[in-house]
Amino acid sequence: MKVLICAFACAKDPDMQFGFSNGGEGILGQNIILQLIRFFNVSVLTHPINKEAIEKIVKKRNVPEIDFYYIDIPKFFNFTKKWIQIYAYLWQIKAYFVAKRLNKENHFDVFHHITYANDWMASYIGALLPIPYMRGPGGGAQKVPENFLRGFSKKDYIKEKIRSLGQWMFKHDPFFIIGQNKAKVLLVCNHESFRSLPKKWQAKEFFFSVNGIHSEEVSFLRSEGGHSNDNFLILSAGKLIKIKGFDLAIKAFKLFSDNVADAKLVIVGDGVELKNLKKLVKELNLEVKVIFKEWMSHGELFKQMLSCDIFLFASLRDGGGAVVVEAMAAGKPVVCFDLAGPALHIDEKCGIKVKADNPEQAAKDMSSALEKLYLNRELLSKLGGGAKEKAEKEYNWNKLGDKLFEIYKNTLKF
Repeated sequence: MKVLICAFACAKDPDMQFGFSNGGEGILGQNIILQLIRFFNVSVLTHPINKEAIEKIVKKRNVPEIDFYYIDIPKFFNFTKKWIQIYAYLWQIKAYFVAKRLNKENHFDVFHHITYANDWMASYIGALLPIPYMRGPGGGAQKVPENFLRGFSKKDYIKEKIRSLGQWMFKHDPFFIIGQNKAKVLLVCNHESFRSLPKKWQAKEFFFSVNGIHSEEVSFLRSEGGHSNDNFLILSAGKLIKIKGFDLAIKAFKLFSDNVADAKLVIVGDGVELKNLKKLVKELNLEVKVIFKEWMSHGELFKQMLSCDIFLFASLRDGGGAVVVEAMAAGKPVVCFDLAGPALHIDEKCGIKVKADNPEQAAKDMSSALEKLYLNRELLSKLGGGAKEKAEKEYNWNKLGDKLFEIYKNTLKF
């Protein structure tokens, strides 16, 4: 079977692309492609900025022959790169004409749109190319709860509102509607994205994670084993931006650690909120207990995960949450909000999900979850084991690839 893929981003390395971090999208694009080539003859449309990283990945992994077509758009449109989704939308128009030509030459059996992995932007190829259309996995419908949004700075508040308005406009694009009606399969990564689509489209929706872990990463974690430490260590990691909720994590840790002398919180990451977070730590007299570490390699982050007792993830808007799956694979119970991607990853067998009604309640309940695990080491160990088991059973990329193959097989009837 010949599969044509659109992956605007498909480079593994989280390089700064167009002046912003595009790591999550690139990693997803790469991993879905690597799974599809296990079963099909694959051709990929992508942006030239991915070329160097793609060539390194192909050489390193010794993957089967695969055709990449690098598409660029006129430099006149470079000013839209500051609004990357607009740039990607324009790029897709050019990609459609390339796809139309390639389909005449190759007669593809199916087209699969992977990245950008959202549930609101039109795919011109999906809508117009006369072959079956698959989309996803993706998300985007998740939003910061309004009670939390009120505490954002004016700038961050406006950003979130513009994001919601922009999505509404894109979802009313005729080409988006044509594509969604035509699609054979819509893969979504959280309940919010599932519920946001009209019921007529929900019948062809499948839940599919945008995050996974490779077998070699599982082997690395097993070989490293657990790392003991003198303190009760809580770890949080991610890009230090407002929507990731690190201020809530710090406030929850404050409530928890006031009565726990041996507790430490390690925050791994970089971002615009670093200065504000350090100021908050100082205001709460937590300088001795909260440690900031710059973003590090995956290997180093895995070691940090192995040495912690709990992984704390207070993100308010995360379609997936890659670090959550990685912490699970490291055998660590996760405390997170009952929102979007993390809510799909975590259940009562591998962590504790906290409702996000308002900031005060959220910090208090998150603190209670930390205390519960601190006082009940048997539960802590049980949830850690459950997290590891679920990660290896459900989030191994090869198993996700097998799942994707079954979706293809059942949908396309080959």
